[in-house]
Amino acid sequence: MKITIVTGAFFPVPPIMGGAVEKVWFALGKEFAQRGHVVVQISRAHPGLPQTESIAGVTHIRVPGFNQPRSIVWLKFLDFIYSRRVRRVLPEADILVTNTFWLPIIECRPNRGLIYVHVQRGPKGQMRWYARAARLLAVSHAIADAIVAQAPELRAKVRVIPNPVPFQIGEMSDARDNTVLFVGRIHPEKGIELLLRALRSLPAGKFIGWEVKIIGPHETRFGGGGSDFLCAMQPLAEQSPIPVEWPGAVFDEAELRAQYRSAAVFVYPSIAETGDALPVAPLEAMASGCVPLVSALPVFRDYVDDCVTGFVFDHRGERAAENLAARLSQLLSLGHDARSKIAEAARAKAAEFAVEPVAQRYLDDFATLLA
Repeated sequence: MKITIVTGAFFPVPPIMGGAVEKVWFALGKEFAQRGHVVVQISRAHPGLPQTESIAGVTHIRVPGFNQPRSIVWLKFLDFIYSRRVRRVLPEADILVTNTFWLPIIECRPNRGLIYVHVQRGPKGQMRWYARAARLLAVSHAIADAIVAQAPELRAKVRVIPNPVPFQIGEMSDARDNTVLFVGRIHPEKGIELLLRALRSLPAGKFIGWEVKIIGPHETRFGGGGSDFLCAMQPLAEQSPIPVEWPGAVFDEAELRAQYRSAAVFVYPSIAETGDALPVAPLEAMASGCVPLVSALPVFRDYVDDCVTGFVFDHRGERAAENLAARLSQLLSLGHDARSKIAEAARAKAAEFAVEPVAQRYLDDFATLLA
């Protein structure tokens, strides 16, 4: 097959500026190419990357993009400009995968491939505009349900294939620090304030020797909440009985994996009710042997089973911080053997999301559409 993959206007591929979508498709593109398919990946240009190059059998084409803006309206306008630039360089293909907003609407040439819309955010009513698409691919069952609810006439085009763990899953390390880790954008929708308020309510002196690391970018150009948001959060962190570190963004894959492999607990208290589709960071953590603690968003049901492969807390209502503090306290109070049992179950679940089986599911679906 000839497969074209188009990622968004705001992050380059390889994911040297982060971006879960970019990490996912960089990994999947290489797997498709390894299996003999012709793969072209189009992404945002970056001064440190050539306009065209080949990586692991994948041809990369880069077009000028933008830093991510705060305004959603402006973001959609920039996506339109980027999509027009992408359209000019699209090669002939069988399948055209894209998670851009406008490209599925403005691209109508049959020889550029069947349009495969990759839905990585909660749909906001735009799905009915994609009636010409061959597939509306949801990365979680909750997102599939949302697509069907908003565009029931397109139900037959909806399928679910999850995001993969975008690296090879190795052996689990038993040597772990007493670290509670968060990896993601430092943004209000990620529940950072909720986490810090929960930490503040933990009993003083009970968890001596533990630390919290909040890793991720706060800059708006990386999708963060900005300097004002970070400055508002840091005083809350100072009130925590457990020390809180802010290492900043970590985009290097080896360094990030080392952070996962050394931490015992991974907390991801997202409150993005209509945002997150299937967050990759908890999967990465689970694949590395961390025990995840996540909010009760429906998207987490695909891989976090409470008290089996991780812990879930109710993030809704006035007692959300108390709920998070209670589950975190329960998790940190577990003995080594009990926590290791859950970590092993989490890693086994994450293995179901390895690149190889997920790539096969995509290729099977592509073949079905082409048949």
